[in-house]
Amino acid sequence: MIPGYISGMEDLLIGHGYPALFILSFLASTLLPLGSEWLLATLLMQGFSPAASVALATAGNTLGAVTTYLVGIYGGDWLIRRVLRIDEKARARAEGFYRRYGVWSLLLSWLPVIGDPLCLVGGLLKVRFAHFALLVGCGKLVRYLIVAWLTLQVAA
Repeated sequence: MIPGYISGMEDLLIGHGYPALFILSFLASTLLPLGSEWLLATLLMQGFSPAASVALATAGNTLGAVTTYLVGIYGGDWLIRRVLRIDEKARARAEGFYRRYGVWSLLLSWLPVIGDPLCLVGGLLKVRFAHFALLVGCGKLVRYLIVAWLTLQVAA
């Protein structure tokens, strides 16, 4: 990639503030290998509301996880392999993790590599939606709270 293009994309996202944070957080939890923490930290350092920023990032990331959960319920192998790009090894690892720790493993859906497959397995195993949403949302909220707290400590 061209460095100017990356800088331009960062400026575009930062310039759109809350909507960009919500969309990037959503996408980071679904199809694309993206991270949203950098945008949360940047917006906080520019004076955006910590409560609103954390709430929007959590909501977007949780809704992205719900999308993955729904693919687990209704999607076929094609969607799982082609759209989500979750290979058999990652899926097997998530299923093993889920079998070992049960529904509580969804608290770790924010983790890189295993988080999306855990949400997918939650759908494949038809975990009750209320349990899924509560556990995933809590895990993602804690992650964004930690990022926000660390950012504000560094900025102070």
